[in-house]
Amino acid sequence: MIELDKNIVGIKKCLLDEPQDLADATGLKPDLYPEVPQTQAPVPAAVLIALVRRENHYSVLYTERSKNLRSHSGQIAFPGGKIDASDKDAAAAAIREAEEELAIKPQDVEILGYMDTMFTGTNYLITPVVGIVRPSAPFVANEQEVASFFEVPLDFLMRANSYQSFDIWFANRQQKTWKIEFEKKIIWGITAHLTRHLWDLALKDMRQ
Repeated sequence: MIELDKNIVGIKKCLLDEPQDLADATGLKPDLYPEVPQTQAPVPAAVLIALVRRENHYSVLYTERSKNLRSHSGQIAFPGGKIDASDKDAAAAAIREAEEELAIKPQDVEILGYMDTMFTGTNYLITPVVGIVRPSAPFVANEQEVASFFEVPLDFLMRANSYQSFDIWFANRQQKTWKIEFEKKIIWGITAHLTRHLWDLALKDMRQ
């Protein structure tokens, strides 16, 4: 294991060592409220919040989902998806999805920890898995799932003014979410919510 720099050590200290037990994830408020309350059990899912190590900085990896997908098409997201029965845990699911979507090699990922489970208005229980990615090969988008991908410098995400409250008309009502604008890309909804939660946990204390 390579020695971590102080910012990454600071992030790691703010994370859970183990993913939250989904049985304990009850009574959570969704990021956006659906028009009709969900009656089916939520779908367990995991995303990889990848801190990509570049030559002299870290960046956070985002994808733009293919417009051909049935759910969340065209939206900006973290690599991730449903937790399959064959997955050992949330980390295994997140790494598997990252490999399927962007050809990220599992051995290039070092898990730092987990954030609290998040509930979405589309009925997913998401376990955010935070890890370092030290790429040994270029990322390659799986065109069936990913239209494009991009990285946002961690330094940019440390700034409070990178986050804006955003009014959106969803499920026949006006609701609030977060948005992050970076080089003409607009990150909003659960992905911005997760990024903002990482800021609340750790990033806000790193920028002096």
